[in-house]
Amino acid sequence: MKKTNKIVVINGTEVKGCTYRIKEEFLAPLREIHQIKEFYLPKDMPHFCCGCKVCFLKDAALCPHAKEVMPIWDEMMKADVIVIAAPVYGLGIPGGLKALFDHFCVRWMVHRPEPMMFVKRAVIMTNCIGPPFLAKSSQRDIVNTLSWLGISKIERIGTGLLEGVIWEGLSAERREKIVSKMKRSGEKYITTTPAGKSLKTHFRFAMCRKMQKSVLKKLKKPSADNLYWIKQGWIKK
Repeated sequence: MKKTNKIVVINGTEVKGCTYRIKEEFLAPLREIHQIKEFYLPKDMPHFCCGCKVCFLKDAALCPHAKEVMPIWDEMMKADVIVIAAPVYGLGIPGGLKALFDHFCVRWMVHRPEPMMFVKRAVIMTNCIGPPFLAKSSQRDIVNTLSWLGISKIERIGTGLLEGVIWEGLSAERREKIVSKMKRSGEKYITTTPAGKSLKTHFRFAMCRKMQKSVLKKLKKPSADNLYWIKQGWIKK
């Protein structure tokens, strides 16, 4: 069978525990249909942003951690669906995921948005020991990054483990409920179509373009951001 769409999965932890099992159940209906590429943090990108600002002042390709960051970014560009699977740590996201997201700030709409991001879909999977609403703050952190990257269609799937943090320690009934939920969620992505910009994304982009025009007028020499927007045809020199 010829595989159709491409899915990239960013795992917020290398541990093959509850998050891993939840993610695997989501992907189960999709593995024979779509091409799936996975990354595990922090193994595949172990560096914290060092604040050198070379990405903002010059080019993201010159980042001292580009060797690890760029392969993840390139796969995100190829993907139709971006999946983020992360446990909740201290009501937030794992440090490895935050470190990766820090490296993506230069790609935010306010700086150098990638047009391909506007048609992608994203799925956020989180789990916590309590009820799912305890994951809202961590989901919000992920949505914040993805939406500023230009993605409008973002689905959030929260799972409350309730009975513990070890998969084998959960009751058979609880495991079955989680498995059933994740498989149903995965089946929705058996067929996918390109997404479009939401009104919120359109508004953000318009405000960022206005800002870029204003900055360009004030500078004697266009900034790296300005040059990117000019190259894209979004503003004029």
